Amino acid sequence: MVTRCDWVKVDPLYIAYHDHEWGVPVHDDHKLFEFLILEGAQAGLSWLTILKKRENYRQAFDNFDPRKVAAYDQSKVEELLANKGIVRNRRKIEAAIQNARAFLEVQEEFGSFDAYIWRFVGGRPRKNAWKTVREIPAKTAESEAMSKDLTRRGFRFVGPTICYAFMQAVGMVNDHTVDCFRYNEIS
Repeated sequence: MVTRCDWVKVDPLYIAYHDHEWGVPVHDDHKLFEFLILEGAQAGLSWLTILKKRENYRQAFDNFDPRKVAAYDQSKVEELLANKGIVRNRRKIEAAIQNARAFLEVQEEFGSFDAYIWRFVGGRPRKNAWKTVREIPAKTAESEAMSKDLTRRGFRFVGPTICYAFMQAVGMVNDHTVDCFRYNEIS
């Protein structure tokens, strides 16, 4: 029997996400943009809800191409609001568009979003050693600094808790519990 983090439920989609993606360091701008949009969409909802809608998001948001998303206009916002396959929240949809624009500005300034975002952990994943899920914080000093800087640059739906979830998802921190089979695999 494989031991996983306690938050992983029996849903095969959740298990696959945990076993193959969560906590694996991501340095691809396209994938980083995808997680930025999905984490913002998740605010107030379960991650499983977003995972179930992920393919719909890929279709609705032009496979998370930041240049295409940045060019969306009001008619595209209305189209997205009518799309039952995604979270139909005007503020989250408009934030995704604004975040695409800010994302492109960060790429221009730093050469890549990867070069910018990984600075918040000194360019290397932080390896934590949590024994239980209850020990894992909802936010950290790094996620607070990231949130503050992203907000200053025009990003929205990037509070410290969302930023920490993003950091976990893209492997900036290893928050698998020490008894989880993935803990050492991704270290």
